[in-house]
Amino acid sequence: MMERLILTAMLIISGVLSEDILEHQCALKGTSVILRCKYNNLPGLTVRSIKWYKVQKVADKLMFFLVSGLPSPANHFEYMFNNNKNDCSLRINDVQFADEGEYVVSFVVNLQEVKSHKHKYLSVKELKAVVEPSTAAEGDTVGLTCVTACPEKTQIAWMRDGLPVTNTVFQATKEDAGRYYCAVYQQDSARSASVTLNVHYAPTGVILSVSPAGAVIAGSTVTFTCSSEANPSVTQSGYTLFKDGKFISSGQNFIISDIHPSQSGQYHCSAWNGIQWRGTSFVKSLGIRVEVQYPPINITVSVNPEHAVEGSSVSLTCSCETNPAVDTYTWYRKTLSDSSSPPVWVGSGKMLSYVFVRELHTGLYFCHVRSKLGESNSTEVMLSMPESSHDRKLLPIVVGTGVSLSAVLLMALLLFWKTQKRAMSQKIAAEFSLGPGESNSDPNVVYANVTMLPLSPLPDEAYTNLILIEEIHIRM
Repeated sequence: MMERLILTAMLIISGVLSEDILEHQCALKGTSVILRCKYNNLPGLTVRSIKWYKVQKVADKLMFFLVSGLPSPANHFEYMFNNNKNDCSLRINDVQFADEGEYVVSFVVNLQEVKSHKHKYLSVKELKAVVEPSTAAEGDTVGLTCVTACPEKTQIAWMRDGLPVTNTVFQATKEDAGRYYCAVYQQDSARSASVTLNVHYAPTGVILSVSPAGAVIAGSTVTFTCSSEANPSVTQSGYTLFKDGKFISSGQNFIISDIHPSQSGQYHCSAWNGIQWRGTSFVKSLGIRVEVQYPPINITVSVNPEHAVEGSSVSLTCSCETNPAVDTYTWYRKTLSDSSSPPVWVGSGKMLSYVFVRELHTGLYFCHVRSKLGESNSTEVMLSMPESSHDRKLLPIVVGTGVSLSAVLLMALLLFWKTQKRAMSQKIAAEFSLGPGESNSDPNVVYANVTMLPLSPLPDEAYTNLILIEEIHIRM
């Protein structure tokens, strides 16, 4: 008994034992903490080992539980006893909320165990990540704050979806959206709970798709679908479809059950979710050209000129509406004399031409049009030259030409005759005007008496014919 009292007195003097003292220490959840403990050795007293207990109140009674017996992972509690350094500390790894509480160390000295009167109270706190605001529009300023209740300064690192974050204040973009947490630097296990940053942004990647892809055949069903990436998502009323710049409908999908060639054109869609970014509210897709293909329709034949005359040129032109373009034009003729006989092939190409049309070219004409999507015939047109009309038009041309030539010939003869008559009259008058001994000719020439006979006038029939010819020529 006396030995125990001496031992107790010496431990008090050495500082191992004293009045009960409660020291507080704070640790962050997930970190490692050391409950510091020091003692002084006295001559004759040797601390052989230490034991740490967790003090808990059970039924209003304090109970001491050896930490090595508490349910915990291996190496969770680690004694740092070093008699040479007088170190009696306790290390707790990966601190959890269950580790919070009061701890006390016990010394084994000279085969006696004595508990210290210095108790340690461990408070366990958790890091708290704050993202402000938690929901931001693209372009808004966002700040990150890590809150800890422990007074000790701690170096903090930020992570977003497992990637390091360098700036704790930034302007939000859609790429900044995600789950954020803060952690003790290089101790990722000592981390906060994750918080989410929700970034609202205007639609991007607006795409208009057409189904089925490829050629669009008239009469088929075509579906237009507009899609985008946006937050919040674009609602049905936020999508709009346009054709050639004109409004078609609202909604993400638009179906044409029986598409018509007139619905060919340039289509695009726009998306809107109420978020404006850089002055843009409605975001447009790229345009898609839709060409509706269809077989030949509205096939017609035109004749130029409309009224054919034998000997003139005539052209027949075949026209139609089709997509894709016509592959072949083929011309056929039915004879007027036998309409029941099969049509006769007369040519190929868009235009059929006769340089010198004749009676044998008359008949009913039509063209046959073929494309990749089908073939069809035009309506029939008549090419005819009525016989009575032919005679009336040809006779005046022949008569008019003959009369004109005769008139020109007679007028030339009459002019020649008048010129000769005038020349002869002037010569005779000059000879009678010379006096005796006067002569304008060679003096050796002997003149005989000359009797001047009157020139015979033209017959009356000639004048009559001339007048008639001139009249006919003028009337023509």
